[in-house]
Amino acid sequence: MTSTTAFWLAGRQATGETTFDVTSPWDGHTVGTVSVPTDAQVEEAVSAAHAVREDFAATPAHTRAAALDHVSRRLVERTEEIARLISAENGKPVKWARGEVGRAVSVFRFAAEEARRFNGGEAQRLDTDAGGQGRLAFTRRFPKGVVLGIAPFNFPLNLCAHKIAPAIAAGAPIILKPAPATPLSGLILGELLAETELPAGSWSILPVPNDRMPALVQDERLPVISFTGSETVGYAIMDSVPRKHCTLELGGNGAAVVLADFASDEDLDRAAQRIATFSNYQGGQSCISVQRVIADASVYDRLLPRIVAAVEAQVTGDPNDDATDVGPLVSEAAAQRVESWVDEATAAGAKLLTGGKRDGASYAPTVLTDVPADATIAREEVFGPVLTVQKVDGEAAAFAAVNDSKYGLQAGVFTHDLQTAFRAHRALEVGGVVIGDVPSYRADQMPYGGAKQSGVGREGVKFAMDDYTYERVMVLTGLAL
Repeated sequence: MTSTTAFWLAGRQATGETTFDVTSPWDGHTVGTVSVPTDAQVEEAVSAAHAVREDFAATPAHTRAAALDHVSRRLVERTEEIARLISAENGKPVKWARGEVGRAVSVFRFAAEEARRFNGGEAQRLDTDAGGQGRLAFTRRFPKGVVLGIAPFNFPLNLCAHKIAPAIAAGAPIILKPAPATPLSGLILGELLAETELPAGSWSILPVPNDRMPALVQDERLPVISFTGSETVGYAIMDSVPRKHCTLELGGNGAAVVLADFASDEDLDRAAQRIATFSNYQGGQSCISVQRVIADASVYDRLLPRIVAAVEAQVTGDPNDDATDVGPLVSEAAAQRVESWVDEATAAGAKLLTGGKRDGASYAPTVLTDVPADATIAREEVFGPVLTVQKVDGEAAAFAAVNDSKYGLQAGVFTHDLQTAFRAHRALEVGGVVIGDVPSYRADQMPYGGAKQSGVGREGVKFAMDDYTYERVMVLTGLAL
């Protein structure tokens, strides 16, 4: 019999009155059974976080840093166990799951470092005008209040880390809601945090069902909401709480541009391999996976067969196998949606070069060309292992094609030319431009977020800490400056 996994209520384990099962998208077996908090327990967590907010903001930096360092070390020690858990509940190939644990290790380490140096204060002399004679402004940052973090299924550990770690580093209490499909990885973080000396109430991890979230979102004691997930849900949250501070990390349809100067056989082999890998890693279920390839006409005919061959070389199958590159999507319904979008595109004239087959929750790595501009798969985020390839004439047309999207998360530009790199940085309406590689690169300490309908605000530990805090100035008077 599967034991029930408790949730974390104001720093301690607790169980509710009901449970739900977490199942593997690969073979349907029950990975775990999770207890669901009652309304009264959710209220207890919110009340505790609200009550401790001033004391937690005043905790010494070394206390918060030590806790974050502890979690980072313990993640290293339990890497294989946690990677296997991620793979089981998410369907992610275990080799990618190990990489996710490694990234979470870094997130907590970065947060510990930022906790030690954040908010040292900035002094500004005010006697630049006669009315400021003898005055000095001293500015520090203070938490806006309790953070409600809402995490998605696709990186069930690391995106929970990106909610929790910056909040603790900034001294802001946090209530984390992990995704219903993948709560176990987030709840593991509770085990590690419970080993620290953080004050009771400063953190809770609550697997609240989605249909009970509106009341939590509306709660005035939670003035900051950090959400990662779908565009529809994210903007619905923001629209429902216009006076709250919302950080939204939403969708994308990442483009990889291959320009004329990236033309040697070695260049094209590398571009094709990187494109194939990162259109299919995580089953394509990454906001910055490669969905669109935009290739200059001078390299298109040599690049396309290389991409198809590299995609066909991706090893699909059991995510528990170290050799597997591409596992299932998070659910059969997700794979059915991808299947319907590909079928729609091919019915409208798109050419299917490889893939296009579904088996349960798995969808074969797929390459399409000649996709009509109005096809769903051309306009929306597919969130699956599907790649479209188009031909353009020149740099300006390539950049215009990238920008012809409601999304603007990241873009990759394969070029060797420094001037082109700077033109891309200026022209592309995205949150990040990756030169010489696919858009799927993210360092967890850099500012990460989008433009247009890809969201608002930035993650990356220090930048999230800025989002969770506000500037408060103190003016000192009568000083001999």
